[in-house]
Amino acid sequence: MYYVNKNIETLNRIFDQNNRDNFIRMDLNENPAGLPQEFIDEVLSKVTPEFVAKYPEQLEFTKKLAEFIGTKIENICLVNGSAEGIRYVIQAFSKPHGKVLSVTPSYAMYDVYCEMYGRESVHVTYDDKLEMNIDKFIDSINDDIDLVIILNPNNPVGDVYTYEEMDQIIKACKQHECTLLIDEAYFYFYPNSFLDYALNNDHVLLTRTFSKIFSLAGARLGYVVGKPNEIKIVQKLCTPHNINAFSMLLAQSIIEKEGMIDKLVEKQLNGKQYLINTLTEKGYSINAKEGNFIFIKPKNMDASQIVNKMKEEKKILIKVYKDVPGLGDCLRVSTGEKEIMSKFIEALEDLDR
Repeated sequence: MYYVNKNIETLNRIFDQNNRDNFIRMDLNENPAGLPQEFIDEVLSKVTPEFVAKYPEQLEFTKKLAEFIGTKIENICLVNGSAEGIRYVIQAFSKPHGKVLSVTPSYAMYDVYCEMYGRESVHVTYDDKLEMNIDKFIDSINDDIDLVIILNPNNPVGDVYTYEEMDQIIKACKQHECTLLIDEAYFYFYPNSFLDYALNNDHVLLTRTFSKIFSLAGARLGYVVGKPNEIKIVQKLCTPHNINAFSMLLAQSIIEKEGMIDKLVEKQLNGKQYLINTLTEKGYSINAKEGNFIFIKPKNMDASQIVNKMKEEKKILIKVYKDVPGLGDCLRVSTGEKEIMSKFIEALEDLDR
């Protein structure tokens, strides 16, 4: 009898097949402007036939990355985007039919991977002010939980955890023998990192990505950080040569380019603040915390209508987010540098009349 894994057969997945070329992309938490063209040209000039023909070699880049974040190569596992690392952590550190604890709303793939591997997602929900009760979350960590996942800052809400709160979470995880995964996809938009927690504690892992501030979403590169014993487990799940040579070349070039990361961060943060200030001055209600995304309440037109008109008339991609506490239906907008934010504001004013 032919066999199909029922977890996969019944899994609900949505695959984005849209053509997003020639749009201003403010819908998927990318950097709308991307990296400078002259930098891309400079990096690609290093690509030779041999570079393309041989299998990618990770050692040089892993050494550079370890030096960059202040650790050793045995503390790092490279993955094809941090989403892959999250998948491996769920697969390796929770058992079939085991429970994985996270907050909701948060990154949707946590639940997708749980369903894929036959795990049970357990959620702690935000209150009616879109705030998380940290005591309620900690109280939800118990002997039945295999894995706890925290996204800091959390997407889509933008709230963060303090060091004191993280100490309490780790204490509860150790007490109940739960592995902790800290997702730092948006670290550079709120640089209070918990990296040291993963380096200094067993059963604590941390993921980061090059898709956001590094602007390499199309190259698919991320990494998992933890104690060597845990990292070895994650590495066993990786396919051979799982990281392509182009992504490592681009990432290493960014790291080695003096002042480039600081400039990327500065542009992003300045652009976000410009958007917040300008919209506030124009009388818009917004919810803007940490991360490269904000909620905006339209003044006159329905949010869904604005999303459609932005795409059709302005070539700008944004999302609608329903029932934001205190605001109702909102626009969900990825932030970027000031020039892009100006174009969005102009388009919004033209439509929301």
